[in-house]
Amino acid sequence: MPFNDFQQQTKQQQPGRKHFAVLLDPDNLTEASCLALLADSQNCHIDYFFVGGSLITTSNQAHLIRLIKAHSTIPVILFPSSGLHIDKQADGILFLSLISGRNPDFLIGQHVLSAPVLKASNLQVYPTGYMLVDTGRQTTASYMSGTPALPYDKPAIAACTAMAGELLGLKYMYLDGGSGAEKPVPANMIAAVRAAVEVPVIVGGGIDTLQKAKDALDAGADVLVIGNHIEKNPGFMTRVSSLISSYNLELGVHR
Repeated sequence: MPFNDFQQQTKQQQPGRKHFAVLLDPDNLTEASCLALLADSQNCHIDYFFVGGSLITTSNQAHLIRLIKAHSTIPVILFPSSGLHIDKQADGILFLSLISGRNPDFLIGQHVLSAPVLKASNLQVYPTGYMLVDTGRQTTASYMSGTPALPYDKPAIAACTAMAGELLGLKYMYLDGGSGAEKPVPANMIAAVRAAVEVPVIVGGGIDTLQKAKDALDAGADVLVIGNHIEKNPGFMTRVSSLISSYNLELGVHR
């Protein structure tokens, strides 16, 4: 499966390889806009579609996943806010534990409810330490989870949080500014987490320019996640894809 292959390649075969994930929020896409995005994606090097959000208010997710599977070979990985959003049509699921917060429901409660469903499914499960970062204003993720975000100017706290998650056995770390973030996760925080753990580091939220994308990649992000800005500016997906391809070419690795 994609993330297992990715972990093996980054640690053994192709150190430094960068990956591109597009986050699709079912509430923000119609069938027409989804098909248009999928058409645009055919000219891009996208590694994964993450599907989900902090608050899903429609029943559009299942239809969205069917569309993606019918029109694309890019793996679909669920990015769920609760066990209610598990869909067996997908290829895998980020099993998110909100390790930056102290709300037991998002640390383990939702996972207990979801575990029997996931065990009975064919979904590949990716245990992920999810860390929300304060990026200028309260986001849907921080509000819905009822937890404070990591301080923007405290990279050491993020690094120690990631270390704890890795020691607990989590296989991926996800630094996220959340949907609608005013600014991206700071580069020094990404670098601190990258230096603190051996597992892949995923970074998203607030990346709406190529410079911000490059800053995250230079700081050590292994997977770059772009979401909201693509919905507003579809051409940004192509530009980020080209950036990551050129980055990998310069590093002498293949996508």
